[in-house]
Amino acid sequence: MGALPYLWSKSSTACDDTNETANTFAITHPFHPLYGKRFALVTRKQTWGEDRVTYFDQDRKLCSMLTSWTNLADTDYFLQASAGRSWFRVDDLVNLNMMLKTLLEIHQNGKGSVK
Repeated sequence: MGALPYLWSKSSTACDDTNETANTFAITHPFHPLYGKRFALVTRKQTWGEDRVTYFDQDRKLCSMLTSWTNLADTDYFLQASAGRSWFRVDDLVNLNMMLKTLLEIHQNGKGSVK
């Protein structure tokens, strides 16, 4: 019996370096020091309750960051609609207000320092 033919002539696209959009991501957070840099995606998963990507940095150290800081994040319709005209989201301002009220109450009630 002769050699069996190869069932697959090409490896999976998950490991195919030519499939750049599926295997790489760019950092899009405007204040991140690596803004605009592209990295090979190792994995994307829920870690510590957050959607995160893992990748190897320039020193081949395994790193992780929020997916929302990359071009892999879902479309942010608020940012799209505001087109850069709004610096803050209403929900974020409401949450900030609640946190400040809590801190003020702790301070006024003399419950000590906030941890």
